[in-house]
Amino acid sequence: MRNLPDGELMKLVRQRQRQALSELYDRYVELVYSYAWRALRDEAAAREIVQAVFLRLWTTESEYSPEKGRFSSWILAITRNLVIDRLRRLRKESAHFIRPEPEMLDRVPDRSESPEDQAIRGAFRRQIREAFRHLSAQQIQLLEHFYWQGYSLRELAELYGQPLGTIKSRLHQTLKVLRKHLPAEEGWR
Repeated sequence: MRNLPDGELMKLVRQRQRQALSELYDRYVELVYSYAWRALRDEAAAREIVQAVFLRLWTTESEYSPEKGRFSSWILAITRNLVIDRLRRLRKESAHFIRPEPEMLDRVPDRSESPEDQAIRGAFRRQIREAFRHLSAQQIQLLEHFYWQGYSLRELAELYGQPLGTIKSRLHQTLKVLRKHLPAEEGWR
């Protein structure tokens, strides 16, 4: 199963083949954990998110479509949604918000198993940092609030005191700048 592409593995997962889920877990557990840990800053909570993501893969009715994008993007979208749900719950329970911290990528644990994986992740981090140099402080803050802290677009409009359409446009323009300055996604997990 190690040679099968992610899309084929996901088809096998839908057929309840545990070995396929195990292979996807091995491929993506570090990515999912790193994202969850970065957003939540809590190891136990990050592990719960990992468990929830892979449980969602096992039980989901939705189909992964390679034509629509990479599997890693799809699984990160699932992760992000679960993290956002948790952050919103925490925000309702507590009056204070999480503050963005600089150098967010330096805090992501690197649990790569091979030097090759470490080199690939390191190169990708450098490319992301380079792309971030093309963003303004407000654009970086918008990304922090939206992707890492789980604010909805409507909540951001209220927070910034701007119309919803303006926030959507700013986010769209910010993502366009990042896309322009990041290399093609081929080969990244």
